Amino acid sequence: MAEKRDYYEILGVDKGSTDKEIKKAYRKLAMKYHPDVSDDPDATEKFKEISEAYAVLSDEDKRQRYDKFGHAGMDGFSQEDIFRNANFDDIFQGFGGSGGFNVEDIFDMFGFGGGRPRSNRQGPQRGSDIYTDITISLEEAASGLSKDITIRHDVTCPSCKGEKAEPGTNTKTCQTCGGTGQVKQVNRTILGQMVNIRPCRDCNGTGKIIEEPCHKCHGKGTVKESKTINIKVPAGVETGNRLRVSGEGNAGEVGGGSGDLYVQIRVKPNKKFERDGSNLYYEKEISFVEASLGATVEVPTINGAIDLKIPEGTQSGTVFRVREQGMPIMNRDMKGNLYVTAIVVVPQKLNEAQKDLLKEFADISGEEIKTYKKGIFDKVKDAINK
Repeated sequence: MAEKRDYYEILGVDKGSTDKEIKKAYRKLAMKYHPDVSDDPDATEKFKEISEAYAVLSDEDKRQRYDKFGHAGMDGFSQEDIFRNANFDDIFQGFGGSGGFNVEDIFDMFGFGGGRPRSNRQGPQRGSDIYTDITISLEEAASGLSKDITIRHDVTCPSCKGEKAEPGTNTKTCQTCGGTGQVKQVNRTILGQMVNIRPCRDCNGTGKIIEEPCHKCHGKGTVKESKTINIKVPAGVETGNRLRVSGEGNAGEVGGGSGDLYVQIRVKPNKKFERDGSNLYYEKEISFVEASLGATVEVPTINGAIDLKIPEGTQSGTVFRVREQGMPIMNRDMKGNLYVTAIVVVPQKLNEAQKDLLKEFADISGEEIKTYKKGIFDKVKDAINK
């Protein structure tokens, strides 16, 4: 499967572009690739691609989520979720009779059954999810931990109880939609008369007009609040893992449940170990003598030091596997392995006795050693470097 393109790249805008610039870019591309007017054989797929990009980047919550986590931030969203609350009416207003443009066409392409994903603003609305991240050490990732974090999320306004109106004031039925929260728009196209149903703009789809918005929440129905919560980080987490904390997102509307909190994990690099999944890698320096004669050396693990047997004749670069001394495998009663690479360190300075012993060893082994004698320049260099 081809990797999804960046939404900003698809629309040809910068990450810091305004809502107006994003809308303008989408409108231009939509006019070019709408299947009813484009001769491009890939017009339908391109139109779907730019429409999805616009649906995400034109929604404040989804755009914030995408900016922080990229396409991973859209995990768990269905196509219908992505297009929910997307407003295409302004984009195609005035094109109903010039080439068959119809807002419902967009949703038909994505298989929404001929109707747009529509949110009933008069009924319960689930709150949006929120996102944060934490950084932990490799040791903490190995053992798991309990950690307090502070978040800011929307909670139901304590003054108006989410009703959005100043307590004691009245609301009235919206005259534009008659309290339904929706209005019909009839367009005449070359294909015939098309009827679009969209949320009422006068009451924002609620069916009610608030005469005096709540002074505390300014008519939003929610206020920002900081909260400290405790999260449990399981052993074995890796960078990029996300923890879900149910009900700690933004408050819903009209009795709808709260969204969820997602905590993204970052594990700091470790000075001793390299990590690959559940396995750890460590380089252990051993002497020429230890490599030649064999030895028992101490090596660290994530849980403390252990003894490792080095066989005689070990070559530099030899890798030893230590079973189940790696990282825990999350949500399983298993661990990875520790891989220890032996690095044989050749001594840089030998005294005369050590040199004589090595020469004797070479003679016994039948090796012919042509020794290198330092010249005057080498001696001067050594003197300078002392």
